[in-house]
Amino acid sequence: MAMWNPWRGCKKCSEGCLHCYIHKGDVKRNINTNDIVKTKDFYKPMEKLKDGSYKMKAGMIYLCFSTDFLIEEADMWRRECWYMIRERQDCIFLFLTKRIERFMDCVPDDWDDGYDNVIVCCTIENQKNADKKLSVFQTLPIKHKCITVQPLLERVDLKKYLEDIELVVVGGESDYYARPLDYEWVLDIRDQCVQKNISFEFRQCGTHFIKDGKLYKLQKKDLCRQARLANIDFTAIPL
Repeated sequence: MAMWNPWRGCKKCSEGCLHCYIHKGDVKRNINTNDIVKTKDFYKPMEKLKDGSYKMKAGMIYLCFSTDFLIEEADMWRRECWYMIRERQDCIFLFLTKRIERFMDCVPDDWDDGYDNVIVCCTIENQKNADKKLSVFQTLPIKHKCITVQPLLERVDLKKYLEDIELVVVGGESDYYARPLDYEWVLDIRDQCVQKNISFEFRQCGTHFIKDGKLYKLQKKDLCRQARLANIDFTAIPL
């Protein structure tokens, strides 16, 4: 999995951020996560080997997974990033954001109806933010849209927001004090996706996981494995 983090640091902005693993990791390293700074990898997509080929190979690139690509403090740097994204047409750049309301203020002048090589994933965690953020997301000119519901904190109805969505990813929260994930909520979102023929992925269980009314406590190392064992992922049928 290739990653590109042109800056680091982030600020909590929604209910889903309560037990953010980035903030927890930074505390252990005595780093202030609220400081948004450029990294040494800022120009990573443009770096070349002696033979002139790119160091960063073609394919899927996960962008800003330790921060938010649309965070306000990075406004002065984002234009250069868009230039690099436009230059690397051999790569698909995917980023998640909790700040989708800022999207149109952050796109380049030539965005039009979107870049072919950019996937935008809007992150929500409850019905309140689904209604607030996805109502904006569905109006935006983006060619490839995904929704991430992680951590899923309650039963969420996405049906009216699934038009033009390519994938919905669902997962629980990983933390000693994690809020519980009920498997019934996961299955409910899966059913919504199947009905709309939208691809669905169950990414990870929660540390505190409810199934058939019974509460389980899972180890962090088992969260993704247990989700895979559920075998409930769905791939949309080509029409």
